[in-house]
Amino acid sequence: MESVEACEQCLRETPHQVSIELHTESPKNTNSEFSHEPYRVTTCLECGETTSQRVNNA
Repeated sequence: MESVEACEQCLRETPHQVSIELHTESPKNTNSEFSHEPYRVTTCLECGETTSQRVNNA
């Protein structure tokens, strides 16, 4: 998906590629299958800067 968002690197509104990725947050291998959290990942299509933010900050 593509959207126009503020880019901290470019210091202006630019087009971004947006996706959702699952990240494993548990450092323990025994519980890692239960520790997947969704992250919103954005990549600026002008400069290539990538940021990710946890979706459910509960």
